[in-house]
Amino acid sequence: MKRFLVVLAGALPLVAAAEAPLVKPDKVVVCAACHGENGVAVMPMYPNLAGQYANYIEQALHAYKSGVRKNAIMNGQAAGLSDEDIKQLAAWFSHQPAKVYTPEPNLEKAEK
Repeated sequence: MKRFLVVLAGALPLVAAAEAPLVKPDKVVVCAACHGENGVAVMPMYPNLAGQYANYIEQALHAYKSGVRKNAIMNGQAAGLSDEDIKQLAAWFSHQPAKVYTPEPNLEKAEK
């Protein structure tokens, strides 16, 4: 029983950290210009980040930062991000409610 209590006491900080309130990172302001403050893109040409897996966002930002993934805008934006910035942004956007977007392929024909 004593071992159980020791293990449980050791796990409490992990549980508390997992339930800590998510704080919006300051760097979201830059991302919001295209991806929206909560990760829902301001225009259909930009991808939604809301609801994406945090590890996917982290990997993508690291790839843009290193130049492995090429995009003129994103390479420049990611270049100045620290590892902690990337982790915070990924956590923020992954916890935002996703918006499902299904394009209408025949929208122009339907309007005529």
